[in-house]
Amino acid sequence: MSIHHRLFLTTLCVLTAGILSAADRPNFTGQWKLNVEKSNFGPMPAPASQTMKIDHTDPDLVTTTDQEGEQGKLSYVIKYKTDGSEVVNDIRGAQAKSVGKWEGEAIVFTTKLDYQGTEITLNNTMKMDPGGKNMSAVTKVQTPQGEFEQSLVFDKVEAAK
Repeated sequence: MSIHHRLFLTTLCVLTAGILSAADRPNFTGQWKLNVEKSNFGPMPAPASQTMKIDHTDPDLVTTTDQEGEQGKLSYVIKYKTDGSEVVNDIRGAQAKSVGKWEGEAIVFTTKLDYQGTEITLNNTMKMDPGGKNMSAVTKVQTPQGEFEQSLVFDKVEAAK
């Protein structure tokens, strides 16, 4: 896998992690910090740091992500819907089509795109712990070269008083 594909896949995994109304469904709104030690990045390099701001007013969910790592600094905004309707985002020049839906207390996003002739499918499941202090994002990545999985853990950042 070329460095460009790895960089692109790293960005995609982070983007999809970036993700939510019924009373039993969690609201993901808040500031989140990636817990690098508790996360599993699969074959992709771990970032040095990553924060994500989520604005969630069901069915709209918007993630604003800032990441630092071997690729340098990356910042991006991704929009999703949780009602099964398709949303199109531009990810590094590629059109990414995402469909999100609730599955119990989890939200599942499926994103498909073609990046430089490579078809990529991402299945991302986001879940919040019962106390609302942690969020997990498990992403299954499918490419013609194979499949892999990432499990990211985010800690909620409490607002300064």
